Amino acid sequence: MDEWIRQAELWGRQAEAWIRQQPPEQIYVAAAVVALTVLVLIAASCLKSSKPNTIVLSGLSSSGKTTLFYQLRDGSSHQGTVTSMEENNDTFVLHSEKERKGKVKPVHIIDVPGHPRLKPKLDEVLPKAAGVVLVVDAQDFLSSMQAAAEYLYDILTKASVVKKRVPVLIFCNKTDKVTAHSKEFIKKQLEKEINKLRESRKAISSADISDEVQLGVPGEAFNFNQCQNKVTVAEGAGLTGNVSAVEQFIRDYVEA
Repeated sequence: MDEWIRQAELWGRQAEAWIRQQPPEQIYVAAAVVALTVLVLIAASCLKSSKPNTIVLSGLSSSGKTTLFYQLRDGSSHQGTVTSMEENNDTFVLHSEKERKGKVKPVHIIDVPGHPRLKPKLDEVLPKAAGVVLVVDAQDFLSSMQAAAEYLYDILTKASVVKKRVPVLIFCNKTDKVTAHSKEFIKKQLEKEINKLRESRKAISSADISDEVQLGVPGEAFNFNQCQNKVTVAEGAGLTGNVSAVEQFIRDYVEA
């Protein structure tokens, strides 16, 4: 240990002697370069740490959001769940990733209740989202189609979602049921309903929709490819654990 201390002192004296031999201007430039490098590293670290890792589970009541939340976290449906008025909010490693070797990044998932009275909560968490999963009940789709389209329309026209190009996954849940509709059918019907909403809401004054962004291409029938942020449609079943599409969505937009 004493030998290391003596060596360090020697290096210190040599460095001090070298600095004294240099012109003051060169020392100032070197100091400025070091300071700038430190600032760049700090800024890069802050930007990296500020990257959102929140996935928002949204959708109408009884669509299966909370069951999906527990499948992602625990690999269990918790025997199904009842309609909740409380959000589920947790940070965890996906259950399917826990056995994976190497570094695995935790994800922050917020399950927002679908009751209309709690819509302000969705508006509150959307600006923090790295991705949004809209859960749709594929079995009971026709009876809830209009309400689901309105819910999705509000997400796709939200300024905080559009400007940050937040990706949206429409997860058609309960497709294990015989009477469930296919993701292709649900996609087409949602596009048609959103097209109707887009036309009807033109009559609303700009003052009332100041936080909305125009959706689609004027004069053309709406489809999801027209959205500024990426919208994809997938299917699965929370109760049976078929949630791989959601897990892949999370890996694509959080762990990257």
